[in-house]
Amino acid sequence: MPQSNGQPMILEGCTVLDFTQYLAGAGVTRMMAELGAEIIKVEIPEVGDGGRLLPFEVGGRSGFFVQHNRGKKSICVDWNTEAGRNLLLELARDVDIVAENFSSGDIMARRGLDYESIRAVNPKVIYLSVSCFGRKSAWAGKPGYDYIAQAVSGIMHMTGDPDGPPQFVSSALGDTNGAVHGFASLGYALYHRERTGRGQHLDISMTDALFHFHEGQLMATHLSGGSYEAKRYGTHHVAIFPAGTYNGPQGYLVVLALDLQWSNVCHCIGRPDLLEDPRYQTMTQRAERRAELIPLIEDWMATFATDQEVLDALEAHHVPAGPVLSPADAIGHPYFASRDMVRWVDDPRTGTIPIPGFPFKFSDQPELPTLLAADLGEHNAEVLTTKLGLTSEQVAALTAAGVLYQAP
Repeated sequence: MPQSNGQPMILEGCTVLDFTQYLAGAGVTRMMAELGAEIIKVEIPEVGDGGRLLPFEVGGRSGFFVQHNRGKKSICVDWNTEAGRNLLLELARDVDIVAENFSSGDIMARRGLDYESIRAVNPKVIYLSVSCFGRKSAWAGKPGYDYIAQAVSGIMHMTGDPDGPPQFVSSALGDTNGAVHGFASLGYALYHRERTGRGQHLDISMTDALFHFHEGQLMATHLSGGSYEAKRYGTHHVAIFPAGTYNGPQGYLVVLALDLQWSNVCHCIGRPDLLEDPRYQTMTQRAERRAELIPLIEDWMATFATDQEVLDALEAHHVPAGPVLSPADAIGHPYFASRDMVRWVDDPRTGTIPIPGFPFKFSDQPELPTLLAADLGEHNAEVLTTKLGLTSEQVAALTAAGVLYQAP
């Protein structure tokens, strides 16, 4: 479907056979649907994607499922039957991408739907696997979810108070980051196939994706001879100052200024004398004496009536700073409004709900399609008649035999 500018959507004509569920995999195909790909979502009787059961539900529909599955066509097939497996293998013959995110690769292999089996009938297929520990690893068969990936990757070790227990990030950091890595890898795989004609298997680990977050901890530990211990900082960085969370007049504010901005900070808070103080000449010195400097900044902040006044003063002096917002604070916020990052989408059962907007901004696709989440098995007949040439009578017979299922 062309946009109003006459240009096709970026992934128009790309077809995906989607075995993903919940978030780490479903998030990949959700982003592809926004770019115009045809997503054929395979679900298993009688529940389908377990995301359909997650809170919050209205009218029998999960808002979580709506957010992550809009624009996907649902077919519900019993893949434990020979007829069901044959249908899925036939569908796989003519797709660009197959995606799955089961805990173990054996789940697909036992049904003859793993990469090698599908490549045998579709040599150019790009097969994406997203899992907690990867398909080829010492922990390949080990089940895992988001918080497990946060723990093993070291992200949890780096989060929380330094004298307290490690804490997980209270959002699905591993799942969503794994999804973005999967989405990005597909773009390069499609480009590679365009040049070489070759498909391939993409093996994305949520733990790997989170481990990649560590911007310098391994290097710092090594180069310091072990004297630097990578550990959670709490509310203030241990090696950079100012870099942390401050009590503002109304809420929490974050300030992060590096060496070149230290002068700006001092002039902003009315303490240019700190620039000459021998105790604070280097970033390391300032970080080591942060207990002395934090109250100076917070006392200065307390002279303002509102957080915004503090932020305005910092911005006037080119000091990087921002408020600590809750997710709900984004609704109506000028930044998020200017980026279309709070998106109100319609659903026939939940009604209009807010979801995070699409984070990728393409100049050649400035518009996003209007998408709906499917009922379980809603597109059985449409997909099987148009893709495989089955008749409506054959679809009805498969449904009666229990090979296909459609929710009432």
